Amino acid sequence: MQTLLEAAKNQEISPLQSAYLQRVQACSPFMARLLANDVDLLCDLLKNLHVSYGLAEMQQFLAEQVIHDENGLKKALRQLRQLVLARIITRDLNGLADLDEVMQTTTELAEIAIHTAVTFHTAWLTAASGLPSEHALTAQKFLVIGMGKLGGGELNVSSDVDLIFAYDQAGEVSPGISQQDFFNKLGKKVISALDDVTEDGFVFRVDMRLRPFGSEGILVPSLDALEDYYQNNGREWERYAWIKGRVLIGSQASVSDLLKPFVFRKYLDFGALASMRDLKVQIQRDVMQKGLQDNIKLGRGGIREIEFIAQVFQLIRGGQEASLQIRPTLQVLNLLKEKDLLQEKAMLALSAAYIFLRNLEHRLMYVEDAQTQDLPKNAEAQQRIAQAMNFVSWQDFLLALNHHRTLVQAHFDETFSQTKNAENNTNNATTEAQSSAIAIWDGAIENDLARSKLARLGFTEAGDMLNRLQTLHQSHRYKQLPELSRQRFNTLMPLVMEAAGQEEYTDLALVRCIDFLEAICRRASYLALLAEYPQALHLVVKLCAASNWCAQYLTQHPIVLDELLDERALYAAPDFVAMQKMLETSMEALAGDTERQMDAMRQFKHAAVFRFAAQDIAGLLPLETLSDYLSALADLILAVSLQTIWHSFKLKHSIFNLIEQPKFAVIGYGKLGGKELGYASDLDIIFLYDDDTDGAGEVYGRFAQRINNWFNSLTSAGLLYETDLQLRPDGNSGLLVSSLEAFREYQLNRAWVWEHQAITRARFVAGDASIGMGFEAIRIEVMRQPRNKQKLKNEVFEMREKMRQAQHLTHDIFDLKQSAGGIIDVEFIVQYLVLAHAKQHVVLTHNFGNIALLKTLGKLKLIDATSAQRVADAYREYRRLQHAARLQGNVQAKVENALVQSYEAEVKRLWQNVFG
Repeated sequence: MQTLLEAAKNQEISPLQSAYLQRVQACSPFMARLLANDVDLLCDLLKNLHVSYGLAEMQQFLAEQVIHDENGLKKALRQLRQLVLARIITRDLNGLADLDEVMQTTTELAEIAIHTAVTFHTAWLTAASGLPSEHALTAQKFLVIGMGKLGGGELNVSSDVDLIFAYDQAGEVSPGISQQDFFNKLGKKVISALDDVTEDGFVFRVDMRLRPFGSEGILVPSLDALEDYYQNNGREWERYAWIKGRVLIGSQASVSDLLKPFVFRKYLDFGALASMRDLKVQIQRDVMQKGLQDNIKLGRGGIREIEFIAQVFQLIRGGQEASLQIRPTLQVLNLLKEKDLLQEKAMLALSAAYIFLRNLEHRLMYVEDAQTQDLPKNAEAQQRIAQAMNFVSWQDFLLALNHHRTLVQAHFDETFSQTKNAENNTNNATTEAQSSAIAIWDGAIENDLARSKLARLGFTEAGDMLNRLQTLHQSHRYKQLPELSRQRFNTLMPLVMEAAGQEEYTDLALVRCIDFLEAICRRASYLALLAEYPQALHLVVKLCAASNWCAQYLTQHPIVLDELLDERALYAAPDFVAMQKMLETSMEALAGDTERQMDAMRQFKHAAVFRFAAQDIAGLLPLETLSDYLSALADLILAVSLQTIWHSFKLKHSIFNLIEQPKFAVIGYGKLGGKELGYASDLDIIFLYDDDTDGAGEVYGRFAQRINNWFNSLTSAGLLYETDLQLRPDGNSGLLVSSLEAFREYQLNRAWVWEHQAITRARFVAGDASIGMGFEAIRIEVMRQPRNKQKLKNEVFEMREKMRQAQHLTHDIFDLKQSAGGIIDVEFIVQYLVLAHAKQHVVLTHNFGNIALLKTLGKLKLIDATSAQRVADAYREYRRLQHAARLQGNVQAKVENALVQSYEAEVKRLWQNVFG
């Protein structure tokens, strides 16, 4: 039998083509034999070597074939495979194609082969059954789902194709012929067309074992049977497999609707870590038993570990973040880096390893067209692979391979061994405190000894704490937990007891943590998260100990636990531009599903607020910075909400299509306007528009109502913000939205003084920037009106007196906001002075905030500079105390008089100097 190079002598080839063929001869005996024995195949290769084999060329080849029967179909498909493989193997070995081209071309070959087999066999079965030709449309009800690398568009040249067949619904194709029988026959024919080995070889080996109940299951189940199986019998490894599931023939939507809830849970599913870790352990056990340590797919540091790293994040977060529901491994890794779920260094290492290992996998398969991932044993085969991978020697190749596998193994262990690593980093031995906590929780010691041990752990009311723990242990909620959840709960409680004993307020820390764990214990995923990440559990204890508000926030919104996993990100300064882009992307991905958009936006807000709270409690945020962060967060949420809501309005109501972009803006008042938001502040806002289109007022009125509902609706994810619209023209009796012209007329001619006070700290927040500029011009015009200072002073003073009379204050407690000498007095002083003097001093129209304005008033000598500084200090301290009270759950923010006596005196003194 002649060699490839001997066969090529009969062709007119260039030295470069000769070099290409020599490399094929050296690296792929299978392809060398194939080309040497088929002149036409060799000619086609030499003619088209510098062109990738695309889908259109495959379609053209099949269109030119005359196919009358099964044998003709098999021959055509196998000849196509030989053409495609000859070109892709030669191109790949000679550096003319990269990994992406190899995987895409092979995947397209599989897809067109499957489509062709289904099309022909459907027609032939229809005719053989005596059915009219229109029953060929039955093929539209037949579904072929590609799994594994075929589903991910990452197919190997000699790989199996993992398939699952299904059909639309049970019934009859015609009297006496059931859908089930028809599609079972069709499925078997399609498998035969691809898998049978003929004189021309095979197309793809077909593996159907991923179908429901595996080899024992029905070959072609109905969609209803699929849904029933995965709802009732689906296993964790099948969730993993279905990540790459892709419909090749049929409706993708029909399968996605059935299986997405099975694969991608609506909540963060940290139980997937343990499940996939167990799956990997099983695989590793098989590897050891079968001696597959040199298998580059299943062995340590192999392809499967890279896939597991990528896909565990998809299983955990895919239900929350639809963008993670993608299939190709390299794309997933890059997306994880973009989402800060994987560090860039790890992503680059894993991607490089994946490309290296997949290229190696192909070269192992090129040798004899065999599905193998095992490294060769003999020296000749080893040198062949080293050469194919562009290494001088096997030893040099092994150095590179082991470098990649070592990095993959390290990243895999880091991802899947968080608990073990955390425990090893703290102490290899069980401490006395841990032993005590475990014994107390398990009820393994007498009560007197338990109380004594709790006291030694640091709890001041040991008896009360023991009662609380025993009540929890005997509670119906704890006893009714599923076994796995109860095991995790039993693991967590001693850790919580030990960590709480190290806090300043030990009893409070433990009680708050118990309340929190009781609230979330029925959500297995959250218990799994805390069990997998002990460092996150310790942060929970610290946050609960420091703040009752934080403990309650965690209890109400446990989804924010996810924020605790990466302390680097938790304590990083926010990038509001990137955050807004992330939220916009999320809203676009969920377009058409308003409920999920509302939930996603609330979850985004909860996560951001929680990050700020963690930084605040850690002492990393000055008060002004925290308020700036919370205000900027509200700004971006308002901006994205406007975009999102307007888009859905245009889709649902034709009248909105008359207005391409809304000439509409949101104006912030109060704490939002002054950038002084706190954790639970509502949003004082008004809506303006500037559009003379017919019917614009009605359009924007409905739009404003939708915005208000969007913010105030209580969904499963909680509340976004409470909004207060009372500051709009004419208050609650006025229109929900005003034109810019009507707003100006109202402010200049009909507004009350208190409304002018409010406008001093108002600002444009979101929407049309030109309307924002128009509002700012009106604001300055209003503030710089000539005013009778005495009349203004009287009106401001009278308004403050009315507010005092409406409050029921006691003399022994100081209300930080309402008491004389408190926050509102400072705000009224500043507002009066701004309105009285803005005509002469334009700098006072700037919305600097009360502290900066007090200092400006002092510099302008409108008030004593020293007094201005002291009142500014008082205002800052009031807000700090108000904020601290809020963190401890004290909504009223009242303190002992002695705590603020000096500040109160300074504010009262300035009030007296200003108002007399």
